Amino acid sequence: MIETLKQPWTWYVAGALIGLTVPYLLLVGNKTFGISSSLRHLCAACIPGNVKFFKYDWKKESWNLFFVGGIAIGAFLAANFLSNPDPIVLAESTQQYLATKGITDTSSLLPAQIFSWDQLFTVRGLIFFVIGGFMVGFGTRYAGGCTSGHAIMGLSSLQWPSLVATMSFMIGGMLMTWFILPHLLTL
Repeated sequence: MIETLKQPWTWYVAGALIGLTVPYLLLVGNKTFGISSSLRHLCAACIPGNVKFFKYDWKKESWNLFFVGGIAIGAFLAANFLSNPDPIVLAESTQQYLATKGITDTSSLLPAQIFSWDQLFTVRGLIFFVIGGFMVGFGTRYAGGCTSGHAIMGLSSLQWPSLVATMSFMIGGMLMTWFILPHLLTL
């Protein structure tokens, strides 16, 4: 059983399990799936002040904080006890392309040539961590939710704004991958 959990799961099993989260939350507690709102709930609970955005009954949504906490605990347990010890397998063409951009360590999901403490205080680090983080936060707020909330919950409940947001996420991701990221990797 443990060995099965350590192996990568095929997309149709993992996707179905994630997809079943939506009806489960709706049927059990009439709750919607989303992660980005948990930061707002946490701020409303912890930041005293007179900020209108944080003045609401966050206790009604405290279940979401437990949900996100469970995700964090599950991720920790999976990374430390259920991780696959085999190196990540990338296509040879992908490895060659990354090598032309100076990324030769493809043994993990986060290449050290980009994501490390040494890179944090470089131009590349500023762009990837600070500007990228700001853009993700701004986009999440501007779109009224994150990719998981819109693509999983919003689409399954046939919400037009979620379709527009998800299409925008996909188009933005493709533009970033094909036209912007190659230039950022050469910094």
